[in-house]
Amino acid sequence: MATTRFKWTALLGSAIIGAATAAFAQDSGPLIDLLVKKGIVNAQEAENLRADLARDSSAAVVSTISGGKSTVGLSLTGRIQVQYADIGGKIDGASSNLNATNHFFMRRMYLGAKATLGNGWTGNFNYDFAGSTFDAAFIEWRANDAFSVDVGFRKVPFGLEEWYTSSGSLKAIERSPATRFFVESNNGRRLGAGSYRTGVFVGGKFDNGIFYNVAVTNPERDESAAGVASTGTKANNNYAYWANLGYSTKIGESWTYTISTAAGYLPDQGGTVLGAGDNLTVYNGFIEATNGALDLQLEYFGSDNQHGVSTTKNSKSSAYSVQPAYKFNENIEGVVRYTYVDSDGRGVQTSDGIRSAPSGGTMDKLSEWFVGGNYYFRGNDVKLQLGYIFGESKDTVTGGQAKAKVQGIRSQMQVNF
Repeated sequence: MATTRFKWTALLGSAIIGAATAAFAQDSGPLIDLLVKKGIVNAQEAENLRADLARDSSAAVVSTISGGKSTVGLSLTGRIQVQYADIGGKIDGASSNLNATNHFFMRRMYLGAKATLGNGWTGNFNYDFAGSTFDAAFIEWRANDAFSVDVGFRKVPFGLEEWYTSSGSLKAIERSPATRFFVESNNGRRLGAGSYRTGVFVGGKFDNGIFYNVAVTNPERDESAAGVASTGTKANNNYAYWANLGYSTKIGESWTYTISTAAGYLPDQGGTVLGAGDNLTVYNGFIEATNGALDLQLEYFGSDNQHGVSTTKNSKSSAYSVQPAYKFNENIEGVVRYTYVDSDGRGVQTSDGIRSAPSGGTMDKLSEWFVGGNYYFRGNDVKLQLGYIFGESKDTVTGGQAKAKVQGIRSQMQVNF
């Protein structure tokens, strides 16, 4: 642990030194202007001097914080998200309420770096201090926009909110119950498909708007160790296969459309017990349409899960979400989202789909309404989000239906850099 702290401290310290060097070059501008005014250098010599200082300061930054001799550029990025959630609930007919969440917490604390090594080569990583996990760690070779290869740890091309949308650009603060049920870790109910995997990824986008992605990865979703384990087990000694095909275009003066389909095949990741020989296939499709201040997102998930309910019964869980958002002015945006999840007998709890919510017991179906707004202080880089959540899970039982209801508020303050 001490070694890890030292490495991060050294990285941050080097970044400060590099930034100071660059700042010195920038602050030299008035001095150069004075030299021109006094006639010591002419205009062209001043421009050459500015270029030399910019080049030297960039080289100083790279040499200060990078040990790679081939590194020609290095950039740092970060994200801080602080949330407050107050969400409680009750099972219909129960005499007491469910345990509620009423808490401040750090949702994400990202620090990332991208090293450019020339000839299309880059190294990328992103670490989340809030979750003590890697968010990305891969090597990329990019021939052009239409063809690139990534090798390492990143998200597979599956899902509008999970893969196509950054966590810093989510309009409803958290990803929908549909996304969470399909892509988050398998807990016997959620499917654990999509999201983080280690493998080889190929993709690109053509000038005509068509984009594609394919990947071969480890079958298991990885959350904690960023794929550092070098041995497999019966449950994961296979390959998972992913494919995505989409099209983005602008129609008229203001409408922009993005349409995408995707699928994933995960051997031994289905059933009720991983590694028992049951396979899982998942599907996804989405449409996003924007027209100035209006943004509309429609997303669908489907699955074919061998023995997903029991050793004698398969399941075909499905889900969808609808999310319109409208920006009233430069700063204020309103958001509404409706989500529906049908586990097809596999089971779902309110906590499986609604972050910070109590469990509400295992039911068959789950729905959620989110109504909220975003205030953009400095675009997406500094924003405040607030929303009301109402969720309901239900199941058919003898004599009627069982239901659990949760409701509350969630807020988030975010800074990107």
